[in-house]
Amino acid sequence: MAESSFSQSERDLEILEQFTIKETVIYKIIEGDTLDMLLFFPKQEVKKKTPVVLYTHGGGWGGGDKYKILKRPFLSALKQILDQGIACAVIEYRLTRKEISTAFDCVIDCKDAARFLMKKSEEFNLDVDRMGVWGGSAGGHLALMTGLASNDLFVGAPELKSYTPFFKCIVSFYPMVTFTKPELNEGSNFSKPSRFISMLGGPLKDNMELARNLSPVEHLHKSSPPILLVHGDQDDILPVAQSHYFVEIAEREKSNVKYIEVKGAKHSFGGNDISPTMEEINNATAIFIIEHLN
Repeated sequence: MAESSFSQSERDLEILEQFTIKETVIYKIIEGDTLDMLLFFPKQEVKKKTPVVLYTHGGGWGGGDKYKILKRPFLSALKQILDQGIACAVIEYRLTRKEISTAFDCVIDCKDAARFLMKKSEEFNLDVDRMGVWGGSAGGHLALMTGLASNDLFVGAPELKSYTPFFKCIVSFYPMVTFTKPELNEGSNFSKPSRFISMLGGPLKDNMELARNLSPVEHLHKSSPPILLVHGDQDDILPVAQSHYFVEIAEREKSNVKYIEVKGAKHSFGGNDISPTMEEINNATAIFIIEHLN
């Protein structure tokens, strides 16, 4: 990921044409990686500053790109929040690479993207006092970490260090919520111990402190931002047991978490007869973001 341009499918290009106001900006350059964000603004001109949602893409921490926002689980909700006067910053972050970067670096980059929005809030006319974060899969984990974890724990670019983002809401689809309980991943790809090496830079048993720091449940408390958590009950990539555990900890900590379990849905809400439907999931997501940012 040494360049800021990523390949786009014809479908992505066609969809992007629907958004008449968009801008791509570089927020950080680090160790040969140029990290950018695609800024979507509401079509209607607004005189007041615009609230903003930060979107963190999925892809197993080692793949994916910002154009996942144009896929089925997210696109309709994106259109709805834009129609309601909320901007969306869709970001790239360093992907995990052996002996180069881990999931810790992914979180730092997501935090830095939020810090960058604060730094440039006047230029982009953004109300960063009304900021949310949203993502799915690995991006769901990163959304939770970005919104919940202490900013001091994930300090990145020196020029952004003085900015301290806070979030009004978090939306997380089918995430990993803890790295320390591999038993929750039974029957999935993440039941293999080797799967954690790229994310942690080594075996789980040798990196338990890092695993705890990268586990959203460890950062959950009563004063955490409101969270919408959505997970399919047939997910065989990141099992629904992960979200069940998050809800359990949220109840113990008295955190504000709304949980929607999607019946018949696999990862990315795949399935022919899921309930609630994809349209209903998109609508619930948009309503949650709009209520907390508008």
